Amino acid sequence: MSFQDAASVTEFDLRATIARLIVYPVKSCAGVDLPESLLVETGLEFDRAWMVVDEAGEFVSQRELPRMALIRPQMKHTEMVLRAPGMLALHIAYDRVEAPVQATVWKDTVAAFDMGDVAAQWFSDFLSAPGHPRKLRLVRFDPAHRRLSSRKWTGEVEAEVQFADGFALLVAGDGSLAELNERLAAAGHGPVGMERFRPNIVLAGVAPHDEDRLEMMHVRTGEGVARLQPVKPCSRCPIPDIDPATAASSPEVGDTLRSYRADPRVDGAITFGMNFIVREGVEHLLKVGQVVQANYRFD
Repeated sequence: MSFQDAASVTEFDLRATIARLIVYPVKSCAGVDLPESLLVETGLEFDRAWMVVDEAGEFVSQRELPRMALIRPQMKHTEMVLRAPGMLALHIAYDRVEAPVQATVWKDTVAAFDMGDVAAQWFSDFLSAPGHPRKLRLVRFDPAHRRLSSRKWTGEVEAEVQFADGFALLVAGDGSLAELNERLAAAGHGPVGMERFRPNIVLAGVAPHDEDRLEMMHVRTGEGVARLQPVKPCSRCPIPDIDPATAASSPEVGDTLRSYRADPRVDGAITFGMNFIVREGVEHLLKVGQVVQANYRFD
């Protein structure tokens, strides 16, 4: 019996659906909701394929430049279009790069391509503070380079990733956000959107933080079944405190999470969402509304 046949008759503990698919083409800039997205070795196609770097080739993010949240990509047939308040649109062709360079994301220095002076000036102009110009550049991940996720979490599996922090996919459930918003409301704060947590896949029909407790996730696609493996709870930095609509930061989200989301699996760090790697289903098309099934993990 093939895996697909077995999956069709297996009784799973959990049945959910894909509520949203979100790609973040430029690391730390706004995401793009898509009705469907191609699954590739490194996650969703175009996810974190581009990154903004400083003069030393080190990545920059909303942690230091919160206005990155205001840069909104649009994925078109042959190009990505970037828009930001007060800026003309920047067009980035999918099939054009310029000089090969080295870029550093966390502890990894990888092969990349510079995207040229026009893109560099655009990001430098928008992200520089008044009176404090910064020289920034946009780079694209070199697909010939293999950057691997930490084997501490993937074990024997060599799991590829582009410019994402560490893993191919971040999955979060709508129940997790609903619980957070209930706690925020109880403390007198307004609700927040899932955009604050930057997941790639949002699941509907799951209890709060059930994504933390799953074994292999099976997604029924038109091509068969894609298998996504959970590997590490997602430790949260201050980015969820940044309002993606205004780039203003306030502490209530982080403060609320700290009251109930310390995770012993990552030495007590605050977590929200689960990192996954791609085990099977490369070149499958993921779509909003597809059925997701999994068993609970008991350990």
